[in-house]
Amino acid sequence: MHAIHDSAGLWTLAWRRLRADRLAMAALAVVAAFLLLLAASASGMVAAGWEEEVALNYAPPTFAAPRAAPPPSSAPGVPGAADSAPPANEFDPLAADLRELRATLGKAVAEPAAGRAPSLPFGADKWGHDIILKTIKGGETSIVVGLAAATLAVGLGTLFGAVSGFYGGIVDDFFNWFYNVFTSIPSILMILTVAAVLQQKGVLTIVLILGLTGWTGPYRLIRAEYIKHKAREYVMAADAIGASAWRKMFSHIFPNVSHVALVQVSILVVGFIKAEVILSFLGFGVPVGVVSWGSMLNEAQSELILGKWWQLAAASSAMALLVTAFSLFADALRDALDPKVK
Repeated sequence: MHAIHDSAGLWTLAWRRLRADRLAMAALAVVAAFLLLLAASASGMVAAGWEEEVALNYAPPTFAAPRAAPPPSSAPGVPGAADSAPPANEFDPLAADLRELRATLGKAVAEPAAGRAPSLPFGADKWGHDIILKTIKGGETSIVVGLAAATLAVGLGTLFGAVSGFYGGIVDDFFNWFYNVFTSIPSILMILTVAAVLQQKGVLTIVLILGLTGWTGPYRLIRAEYIKHKAREYVMAADAIGASAWRKMFSHIFPNVSHVALVQVSILVVGFIKAEVILSFLGFGVPVGVVSWGSMLNEAQSELILGKWWQLAAASSAMALLVTAFSLFADALRDALDPKVK
């Protein structure tokens, strides 16, 4: 009885291995921090005012902001500029309008944007939006796309793989043919083809594009697991008591292969976050008014010509940190769930 009580299941042993891996726990902490930030952003607690124009256009980061310079004396409307202004013509019918226009322009030069900050800790974009708030809001979109698309892809791959591996025969042949059709086309071309067919921008569209094209990897692995498990004794015992095929597939076999599906979700999240960036960069991503890391990088390509690098640095750094942490955690989780590891 004591030995039975002390025996640990697969998930308990996997958690023990993960806790012993410091790098894996650090990566998990980073991923958890991003997910908490995502929840805070979605609830409006953080980055709710990212669209507010709080700074000057292209306001630089505080550490890179130049020192304030006095306004040029040659600007109209600024003290000292009267000598360079053309003489007034009393018979000009537009003289009064010109004086009013010069006064307005002079005020604009003297006070370019009252109430808007000349710099921000991480800079501003061309509309004066705070880059750090924009990066947080963009992360919400990119992470949601990655998680939802990975869940859809693994769900389809698990369903197709379970049916194919369990039934075999002509059913297996059909799904293998379907799998070969998808894998024979380069993934980026398949993604762009589905995007062209859907012809509508939006987060849901991106999720469908990635989910409907990313099921092939999970399908191959799940199919192999079902072929292996359908001949096990516990499945034969379930068949002996009259369990249906779907009950054997998803109530008996799936709990024993669920770790494969979980690892595939964690791996595909990384790939789909990067794929969303590519789609947004190519113009198939989120619509106008929705921000993501991909749309930020798309904007940054024109800003680099002007020497405005901070939006590119913010989006790239956030994406690199999350993708690296997720990749490390996925590798550690795969090793922890490997039954061969003692």
